[in-house]
Amino acid sequence: MDYELIIVGGGPAGLSAGIYGIRSGLRTLVLDKVMAGGLAGEAPMVENYPGIDSVKGLELVEKLKAHAAKYVDIKEFELVTDIAVGKDFLVRTEKGEYPAKALILATGTTHRKLGVKGEDKFSGKGVSYCATCDGFLFKGKKVAVVGGGNSAVLDAIYLDSVGCKVTLIHRRGELRAEDYLQKRLAGKVGLCLNSVVEEIMGDNFVKGIRIQDTKEKTKKDLEVAGVFVSVGEDPNTELAAKIGVSLDEEGYIKTNKTQRTNIPRVYAAGDVTGGVKQIVVACSEGAVAALSAFEDLRSPYWAKKV
Repeated sequence: MDYELIIVGGGPAGLSAGIYGIRSGLRTLVLDKVMAGGLAGEAPMVENYPGIDSVKGLELVEKLKAHAAKYVDIKEFELVTDIAVGKDFLVRTEKGEYPAKALILATGTTHRKLGVKGEDKFSGKGVSYCATCDGFLFKGKKVAVVGGGNSAVLDAIYLDSVGCKVTLIHRRGELRAEDYLQKRLAGKVGLCLNSVVEEIMGDNFVKGIRIQDTKEKTKKDLEVAGVFVSVGEDPNTELAAKIGVSLDEEGYIKTNKTQRTNIPRVYAAGDVTGGVKQIVVACSEGAVAALSAFEDLRSPYWAKKV
Protein backbone atom coordinates (compact mmCIF):
# COMPACT_ATOMS: atom_id res chain seq x y z
CA MET A 1 0.00 0.00 0.00
CA ASP A 2 1.08 3.57 -0.66
CA TYR A 3 1.13 4.98 2.87
CA GLU A 4 0.92 8.66 3.70
CA LEU A 5 1.79 8.40 7.40
CA ILE A 6 4.21 5.94 8.94
CA ILE A 7 4.47 5.61 12.71
CA VAL A 8 7.68 4.10 14.07
CA GLY A 9 6.85 2.46 17.39
CA GLY A 10 3.79 0.56 18.55
CA GLY A 11 3.46 1.58 22.19
CA PRO A 12 0.49 3.59 23.51
CA ALA A 13 1.64 6.71 21.63
CA GLY A 14 2.10 4.89 18.34
CA LEU A 15 -1.17 2.96 18.60
CA SER A 16 -3.10 6.11 19.49
CA ALA A 17 -1.49 7.92 16.56
CA GLY A 18 -2.48 5.05 14.29
CA ILE A 19 -6.13 5.29 15.32
CA TYR A 20 -6.20 9.06 14.81
CA GLY A 21 -4.26 8.88 11.57
CA ILE A 22 -6.68 6.46 9.95
CA ARG A 23 -9.76 8.21 11.31
CA SER A 24 -8.43 11.47 9.84
CA GLY A 25 -8.31 9.82 6.44
CA LEU A 26 -4.56 9.23 6.18
CA ARG A 27 -3.27 5.91 4.84
CA THR A 28 -1.34 4.89 7.93
CA LEU A 29 1.10 2.16 8.96
CA VAL A 30 2.53 1.32 12.41
CA LEU A 31 5.91 -0.43 12.56
CA ASP A 32 7.31 -1.99 15.73
CA LYS A 33 10.60 -3.80 16.17
CA VAL A 34 9.05 -6.23 18.65
CA MET A 35 5.50 -6.90 19.78
CA ALA A 36 3.38 -3.76 19.89
CA GLY A 37 2.59 -2.42 23.33
CA GLY A 38 5.88 -0.95 24.54
CA LEU A 39 7.11 -0.87 28.13
CA ALA A 40 3.58 -0.15 29.34
CA GLY A 41 2.90 -3.85 29.01
CA GLU A 42 5.41 -4.55 31.76
CA ALA A 43 3.57 -2.51 34.39
CA PRO A 44 2.33 -4.84 37.14
CA MET A 45 -0.79 -2.72 37.57
CA VAL A 46 -2.07 0.53 36.07
CA GLU A 47 -4.38 2.44 38.39
CA ASN A 48 -4.35 5.95 36.93
CA TYR A 49 -5.69 5.43 33.41
CA PRO A 50 -8.96 7.42 33.17
CA GLY A 51 -12.06 5.28 33.15
CA ILE A 52 -10.32 2.11 34.32
CA ASP A 53 -9.93 1.67 38.07
CA SER A 54 -7.24 -0.97 37.89
CA VAL A 55 -5.79 -3.07 35.08
CA LYS A 56 -2.63 -5.04 34.42
CA GLY A 57 -0.30 -3.23 32.05
CA LEU A 58 -0.29 -6.14 29.60
CA GLU A 59 -4.08 -6.27 29.57
CA LEU A 60 -4.32 -2.53 28.91
CA VAL A 61 -1.90 -2.56 25.97
CA GLU A 62 -3.66 -5.61 24.51
CA LYS A 63 -6.90 -3.60 24.58
CA LEU A 64 -5.12 -0.65 22.94
CA LYS A 65 -3.63 -2.90 20.29
CA ALA A 66 -6.93 -4.66 19.54
CA HIS A 67 -8.64 -1.28 19.19
CA ALA A 68 -5.95 0.08 16.88
CA ALA A 69 -5.88 -3.09 14.76
CA LYS A 70 -9.50 -2.46 13.77
CA TYR A 71 -8.33 0.64 11.91
CA VAL A 72 -4.65 0.59 11.09
CA ASP A 73 -2.06 -1.79 9.65
CA ILE A 74 0.33 -2.89 12.41
CA LYS A 75 3.50 -4.70 11.44
CA GLU A 76 5.21 -6.23 14.47
CA PHE A 77 8.76 -7.58 14.64
CA GLU A 78 9.81 -5.27 11.81
CA LEU A 79 12.79 -3.20 12.86
CA VAL A 80 13.28 0.13 11.11
CA THR A 81 16.93 0.28 10.07
CA ASP A 82 17.05 3.55 8.15
CA ILE A 83 15.01 6.53 7.03
CA ALA A 84 15.87 8.39 3.83
CA VAL A 85 14.82 12.03 3.83
CA GLY A 86 14.08 13.84 0.58
CA LYS A 87 10.98 15.51 -0.76
CA ASP A 88 9.19 12.73 1.11
CA PHE A 89 10.50 9.83 3.25
CA LEU A 90 11.53 6.26 2.60
CA VAL A 91 11.41 4.02 5.64
CA ARG A 92 13.62 0.95 5.37
CA THR A 93 13.15 -2.10 7.55
CA GLU A 94 14.67 -5.55 7.71
CA LYS A 95 11.79 -6.76 5.52
CA GLY A 96 11.13 -3.99 3.02
CA GLU A 97 10.83 -0.32 2.11
CA TYR A 98 7.88 1.99 2.69
CA PRO A 99 7.49 5.47 1.19
CA ALA A 100 5.66 8.04 3.29
CA LYS A 101 4.81 11.72 3.26
CA ALA A 102 4.92 12.11 7.04
CA LEU A 103 6.51 10.33 10.01
CA ILE A 104 5.68 10.02 13.67
CA LEU A 105 8.54 8.83 15.87
CA ALA A 106 7.05 6.99 18.85
CA THR A 107 10.14 4.91 19.57
CA GLY A 108 9.85 5.02 23.35
CA THR A 109 12.59 4.23 25.80
CA THR A 110 14.81 1.36 26.92
CA HIS A 111 15.40 0.24 30.49
CA ARG A 112 18.44 1.96 31.97
CA LYS A 113 21.13 -0.34 33.33
CA LEU A 114 22.98 0.00 36.62
CA GLY A 115 26.32 -0.32 34.87
CA VAL A 116 27.86 -2.45 37.62
CA LYS A 117 30.05 -5.51 37.58
CA GLY A 118 28.10 -8.69 36.94
CA GLU A 119 25.01 -7.01 35.49
CA ASP A 120 25.55 -8.08 31.90
CA LYS A 121 26.96 -11.46 32.91
CA PHE A 122 23.82 -12.39 34.84
CA SER A 123 21.24 -10.76 32.56
CA GLY A 124 18.55 -13.40 32.19
CA LYS A 125 20.23 -15.43 34.92
CA GLY A 126 18.83 -13.54 37.86
CA VAL A 127 19.08 -9.96 36.59
CA SER A 128 15.79 -8.71 35.17
CA TYR A 129 14.28 -5.42 34.02
CA CYS A 130 10.69 -6.68 34.06
CA ALA A 131 9.11 -7.83 37.32
CA THR A 132 5.87 -8.97 35.70
CA CYS A 133 7.78 -11.00 33.11
CA ASP A 134 10.07 -12.85 35.51
CA GLY A 135 8.73 -12.40 39.03
CA PHE A 136 6.96 -15.78 39.20
CA LEU A 137 10.32 -17.52 38.71
CA PHE A 138 11.43 -16.25 42.11
CA LYS A 139 8.46 -17.25 44.25
CA GLY A 140 9.66 -18.01 47.78
CA LYS A 141 13.13 -16.59 47.05
CA LYS A 142 14.95 -13.47 48.17
CA VAL A 143 15.12 -10.71 45.57
CA ALA A 144 16.28 -7.11 45.40
CA VAL A 145 14.55 -4.27 43.58
CA VAL A 146 16.83 -1.37 42.74
CA GLY A 147 15.23 2.07 42.40
CA GLY A 148 13.08 4.53 44.30
CA GLY A 149 10.45 5.81 41.90
CA ASN A 150 6.92 4.68 41.10
CA SER A 151 8.04 1.83 38.86
CA ALA A 152 10.43 0.42 41.45
CA VAL A 153 7.83 0.55 44.22
CA LEU A 154 5.19 -1.05 41.99
CA ASP A 155 7.67 -3.80 41.12
CA ALA A 156 8.39 -4.37 44.81
CA ILE A 157 4.67 -4.56 45.65
CA TYR A 158 4.07 -6.96 42.78
CA LEU A 159 6.98 -9.23 43.68
CA ASP A 160 5.79 -9.37 47.27
CA SER A 161 2.33 -10.33 46.04
CA VAL A 162 3.67 -13.33 44.09
CA GLY A 163 5.55 -14.62 47.11
CA CYS A 164 9.03 -13.15 46.82
CA LYS A 165 10.98 -11.90 49.82
CA VAL A 166 11.80 -8.39 48.69
CA THR A 167 14.40 -5.80 49.64
CA LEU A 168 14.08 -2.40 47.97
CA ILE A 169 17.40 -0.62 47.49
CA HIS A 170 17.56 3.12 46.84
CA ARG A 171 20.51 5.48 46.73
CA ARG A 172 18.75 8.29 48.60
CA GLY A 173 17.38 8.54 52.12
CA GLU A 174 13.76 8.58 50.97
CA LEU A 175 11.82 7.14 48.08
CA ARG A 176 10.66 9.28 45.15
CA ALA A 177 7.46 7.31 44.56
CA GLU A 178 4.04 8.86 45.03
CA ASP A 179 2.77 8.90 48.57
CA TYR A 180 -0.09 6.47 48.01
CA LEU A 181 2.33 3.88 46.63
CA GLN A 182 4.67 4.29 49.57
CA LYS A 183 1.75 3.70 51.92
CA ARG A 184 0.88 0.49 50.09
CA LEU A 185 4.51 -0.60 50.32
CA ALA A 186 4.91 0.10 54.03
CA GLY A 187 5.63 -3.01 56.09
CA LYS A 188 5.59 -5.36 53.10
CA VAL A 189 9.23 -5.30 52.01
CA GLY A 190 12.63 -4.53 53.47
CA LEU A 191 14.12 -1.13 52.75
CA CYS A 192 17.78 -0.44 52.21
CA LEU A 193 18.09 3.32 51.77
CA ASN A 194 21.19 5.46 51.17
CA SER A 195 22.64 2.45 49.38
CA VAL A 196 23.88 1.57 45.91
CA VAL A 197 24.59 -1.75 44.28
CA GLU A 198 28.30 -2.10 43.61
CA GLU A 199 28.42 -5.63 42.23
CA ILE A 200 26.14 -8.52 41.30
CA MET A 201 27.65 -11.87 42.25
CA GLY A 202 27.06 -15.55 41.57
CA ASP A 203 28.25 -18.57 39.60
CA ASN A 204 25.86 -19.68 36.85
CA PHE A 205 23.08 -17.63 38.40
CA VAL A 206 22.81 -14.68 40.77
CA LYS A 207 23.63 -15.54 44.36
CA GLY A 208 23.95 -12.10 45.90
CA ILE A 209 24.84 -8.43 45.59
CA ARG A 210 27.39 -6.15 47.21
CA ILE A 211 25.96 -2.83 48.33
CA GLN A 212 27.63 0.30 49.62
CA ASP A 213 26.20 2.77 52.10
CA THR A 214 26.38 6.20 50.42
CA LYS A 215 26.87 7.98 53.75
CA GLU A 216 29.03 5.66 55.80
CA LYS A 217 30.86 4.23 52.76
CA THR A 218 30.62 0.80 54.33
CA LYS A 219 29.93 -2.31 52.26
CA LYS A 220 27.93 -5.44 52.87
CA ASP A 221 26.80 -8.47 50.92
CA LEU A 222 23.13 -9.35 50.56
CA GLU A 223 22.02 -12.84 49.60
CA VAL A 224 19.48 -12.72 46.76
CA ALA A 225 18.51 -14.94 43.85
CA GLY A 226 17.18 -12.13 41.70
CA VAL A 227 17.89 -8.47 41.01
CA PHE A 228 15.14 -6.37 39.44
CA VAL A 229 16.51 -3.12 38.05
CA SER A 230 14.11 -0.16 37.92
CA VAL A 231 16.22 2.99 37.70
CA GLY A 232 14.63 4.77 34.76
CA GLU A 233 14.83 4.66 31.00
CA ASP A 234 16.92 6.05 28.16
CA PRO A 235 15.22 7.41 25.00
CA ASN A 236 15.47 5.47 21.74
CA THR A 237 16.52 8.35 19.51
CA GLU A 238 19.08 6.77 17.18
CA LEU A 239 16.82 7.11 14.14
CA ALA A 240 15.80 10.63 15.10
CA ALA A 241 19.39 11.77 15.44
CA LYS A 242 20.31 10.09 12.16
CA ILE A 243 17.84 12.23 10.18
CA GLY A 244 18.67 15.45 12.02
CA VAL A 245 15.82 15.72 14.51
CA SER A 246 16.78 18.04 17.38
CA LEU A 247 17.29 16.47 20.80
CA ASP A 248 17.41 18.12 24.21
CA GLU A 249 20.29 17.94 26.69
CA GLU A 250 19.00 14.61 28.05
CA GLY A 251 18.70 13.06 24.61
CA TYR A 252 14.91 13.29 24.22
CA ILE A 253 13.26 14.54 21.03
CA LYS A 254 12.31 18.21 21.08
CA THR A 255 8.75 18.99 20.01
CA ASN A 256 6.39 21.92 20.23
CA LYS A 257 2.90 21.64 21.73
CA THR A 258 1.60 20.18 18.44
CA GLN A 259 4.26 17.42 18.55
CA ARG A 260 6.09 18.85 15.53
CA THR A 261 9.87 18.54 15.43
CA ASN A 262 12.38 20.78 13.67
CA ILE A 263 11.97 18.75 10.46
CA PRO A 264 8.80 19.40 8.43
CA ARG A 265 6.32 16.51 8.54
CA VAL A 266 8.28 14.67 11.23
CA TYR A 267 6.53 14.45 14.59
CA ALA A 268 7.28 12.69 17.86
CA ALA A 269 5.09 11.37 20.65
CA GLY A 270 5.26 9.42 23.89
CA ASP A 271 8.13 8.74 26.25
CA VAL A 272 10.75 9.49 23.58
CA THR A 273 9.84 13.18 24.00
CA GLY A 274 10.61 13.14 27.74
CA GLY A 275 8.39 15.03 30.15
CA VAL A 276 5.74 13.18 32.12
CA LYS A 277 6.05 9.49 31.27
CA GLN A 278 2.49 8.28 31.68
CA ILE A 279 0.37 6.10 29.40
CA VAL A 280 -2.39 8.67 29.19
CA VAL A 281 0.12 11.35 28.17
CA ALA A 282 1.62 9.10 25.49
CA CYS A 283 -1.84 8.41 24.05
CA SER A 284 -2.70 12.10 23.94
CA GLU A 285 0.61 13.02 22.31
CA GLY A 286 0.07 10.32 19.70
CA ALA A 287 -3.36 11.73 18.90
CA VAL A 288 -2.02 15.28 18.63
CA ALA A 289 0.87 14.15 16.40
CA ALA A 290 -1.50 12.37 14.00
CA LEU A 291 -3.82 15.38 13.82
CA SER A 292 -0.83 17.63 13.14
CA ALA A 293 0.25 15.30 10.33
CA PHE A 294 -3.26 15.47 8.87
CA GLU A 295 -3.24 19.27 9.02
CA ASP A 296 0.16 19.48 7.35
CA LEU A 297 -0.66 17.01 4.59
CA ARG A 298 -4.18 18.23 3.89
CA SER A 299 -3.80 21.92 4.74
CA PRO A 300 -0.17 22.92 4.10
CA TYR A 301 -1.01 26.62 3.98
CA TRP A 302 -2.59 26.47 7.45
CA ALA A 303 0.43 24.56 8.81
CA LYS A 304 2.84 27.24 7.64
CA LYS A 305 0.89 29.85 9.59
CA VAL A 306 1.26 28.00 12.93
